Formats: sequence, C-alpha cells, structure tokens
Amino acid sequence: MAQTIVLGNEKGGCGKSTIAIHIVALLLRNGGGVGVVDLDARQQSLVRFFENRERFAERRGTPLVMPTFQTVSPSEERDRVCAEEEDRTALTTAISELRQTCQYIVIDTPGASTVLTEYAHRFADVLLTPINDSFVDFDMLARVNAANGEIEGPSVYSRAVWDSRQWRVEKNLQPTDWIVMRNRIASLEARNQRRVRKSLDRLAARMGFRIAMGFSERVIFRELFLNGLTLLDLSPASKMVRFSLSHVAARQELRDLAKELGIGFDTV
Repeated sequence: MAQTIVLGNEKGGCGKSTIAIHIVALLLRNGGGVGVVDLDARQQSLVRFFENRERFAERRGTPLVMPTFQTVSPSEERDRVCAEEEDRTALTTAISELRQTCQYIVIDTPGASTVLTEYAHRFADVLLTPINDSFVDFDMLARVNAANGEIEGPSVYSRAVWDSRQWRVEKNLQPTDWIVMRNRIASLEARNQRRVRKSLDRLAARMGFRIAMGFSERVIFRELFLNGLTLLDLSPASKMVRFSLSHVAARQELRDLAKELGIGFDTV
C-alpha cells in the first residue's frame, strides 16, 4: 500500500504548500510513482506549481519529472449531510486510484477546517504540521497560560488530530507518525522563539508528536515558484537560475527534511 503523507494545519501562511512541493520533488528524485492531491480548491498552490513546471519544461525543452494528480473539489450539494458524504467518497476514490500506480501519496490541505481536511487526516501515515515560531501558530496546538507559560490543554487542531488518530486505532491501521515542523525560521533567534521551542518540547511529550526543523525564511523558495522549480533542480552547473551560497544552505535544510522523513537523500 502507498504511504500517505498529509500536510496539515488549520492556520494558513505556515508554509504547507512549499514543504509539500519539496517533499514531492524528493520522492520523484528517488524514483517510484508519486501521487498528489491538492485539497485547497481556492488557492491550488500545489496544482499551480506543477502547471508552471510543465510550461517551463516546454519552453526550455528540458524534461522534468512530474507526479500524478487527482483533483478533489468540495461538493456543491446543498444538503450538508449529502455534501459531506460526497466529499468523503470523492477523496476515498481519488486515493484508491492513486494507490494503484503510486508508492507515495502527498495530500496538501487548506488552512481551514473542512470535511475534506478532516477526512484526509485519517489517511495520514505521516502527518506533517508546519508552524511559524510564534504563539499565534502555537495556539492552534495548545492553550498557554500567559502568566506562567504552562500549557493548559490541547487546542482545536490538536483535538482534531487526536480524533483522526483514534479513528485509525479503531480501524487497526498503523498509527500516524505526527511531525510538527518549526518553519520559516528567522536567522536570529529571539526570546519569543525560545519560549515557543520550550513549549513545543513540553507539548510533544503530552500529544505524541516529533519536532523537526523546517525551512528558513528565504526568497529562493518564492522565486522558484513561477518556473515550477525546486532546489533539487538546481546545481552550481545548472543554467536554469543563478546559483548562490543561499542555495547551498537551503539545500542542507532540504537534506535534513529528507532525513526526518526517511527519504533517501544521497542524490540531493
């Protein structure tokens, strides 16, 4: 059965799509079929990225590896119960079709709570939750006492993840490996970042997730989007874009991500 990796966080702006893009690129680089489901019907950042990639390959006459896509849009049924059932059926069908040819499936979810998002978490063999180093993002995971910094209890997203993990237990499925990623990290660590890190350490033991380092705030990730390229497409000898020392540092972060996910990275 294909391994399913879900990018999830009900808060937008945490870098889910950027990370999803690079995970797909890592998996494609290592061979085997990769399927992609973009559940963000409004922004469709993942879909747009690979459309840009196709156009870039056509302009340059350079073949670039591509994943297999399945599109799942929210139901337009007016009846809420019927709409939810249609959403679940559509997602189940899309994943079932991808499993026939793909070793990996990557699902990118929107920064909102939807039926599709909730149901996608049930399929997660690996759940990757990026958060910015701030208590605004941390608040999606847990409530913190402002006076003493103690964690008072899980917040809305943590409870949703807990429910999906319990569902997998009841279905005798492999437990979800939940990884919370500190993403868009500033180059200079501030006092607030240290407080967030300590709170994450305490919460990890209670909620059963692992902590990983994500990507620093770099312009390169935004620049490459228009051409549908990733750091894996670049090298000092590459003529696609101008290579710099910033690329070297960013590639090391990508190596670290690959190692955290158990993806081969000798060729990265």
